[in-house]
Amino acid sequence: MKQNKRKFFVTALLMMLGAIGILSFNIIQQPQPRKLQNIKALPADWTYQQVDHLMDQYKVDLGVNCRYCHAADKNNPRRNDVVSDDNPKKDIAREMIRMTAELNQKYISVLPHADTVKVQLVTCNTCHRGAPKPFGPAVAQQLPPQGPPPQPAQKGK
Repeated sequence: MKQNKRKFFVTALLMMLGAIGILSFNIIQQPQPRKLQNIKALPADWTYQQVDHLMDQYKVDLGVNCRYCHAADKNNPRRNDVVSDDNPKKDIAREMIRMTAELNQKYISVLPHADTVKVQLVTCNTCHRGAPKPFGPAVAQQLPPQGPPPQPAQKGK
C-alpha cells in the first residue's frame, strides 16, 4: 500500500514538473508583437492587429487589395513592402485618413444630438462605397441640376 502511494506521489510530481516545464517553455518562446514602422496617419500606439483590421476594412470600403496602396517588396515582388512609401497612392490614403478623422472630430462629434444617440461616423465607405474612386455626395445626386426648385403652379383666382 505504501509503495502504491509512493508511485502515485512520484508520478504526480513528475507530471507537475513536466507541466511547469512546458508552460515555462511556451512563455519564453512567445513571439514579440510586431513593431509598426512608418506610421504617419494612424495613432502611433496602435497594435499590429488594430492596423491590420483597419486595412482589411479599407480593402472592403474601396474594393481593392493591399497592392493598391502598398508597393511590392523589391526582394520578393509577390510580397508587399508595407513600410515603403514608393506607391503615391499611400500618401493619398494618408490624407484621406486624416480627412475622415477631422470630419468626425470637428463636425460629426459636435452635432447637437451626438451625445444622446449613436452617431454615424464618416468612413471611407461613406464616399467610396466599394469603389477605388469616390462617388459624389449622395445629396448632390438627388438635387436638380441648377436653379431653384420648380414652383407649384398657382390655381386661378
